[in-house]
Amino acid sequence: MSTENRKPLVSQYGSVDPAPAQSQGSVETWSSTLLDENMPMFKRMRSVFSLRNHGSNEACLALCTGFSASSALLRHELAYVLGQMQNDVALPALIERLSDSKEHIMVRHEAAEALGAIGNLSARPILEEFLNDENPEVAESCEVALDLLRWCSSDEWDNAEW
Repeated sequence: MSTENRKPLVSQYGSVDPAPAQSQGSVETWSSTLLDENMPMFKRMRSVFSLRNHGSNEACLALCTGFSASSALLRHELAYVLGQMQNDVALPALIERLSDSKEHIMVRHEAAEALGAIGNLSARPILEEFLNDENPEVAESCEVALDLLRWCSSDEWDNAEW
């Protein structure tokens, strides 16, 4: 296939990813690439999406270890894909990111939205705690996440209120 004809593909999660996942590899290899600060960002991002697509608890936990990265962009993307995965094993790492007032605002915002996307009601208290965060991006993301939790747990899916 000519590189001139390559087009981004829609992932199994309905998104066009900024770097294509690799179909061949292992959680160990992708995790190593993700954590390597000397690796080009494109390769690290490919590892993020490869781990996401793998979908296992092991892959999810490997993504969580990536929150140690120096790049706020990468940490933001990690929170985003953890929300896509909707795996409860990511809850502690996402709660830690949201709760860290020194974390980049966009990472905190994405962690809040991911907590809502996972749909586990145990995230409700932490989201309520940051509803009045001094950063509107964080506070509003907590509001959206709480609304999503309410909607997901509602017996009335077609409720006019939603």
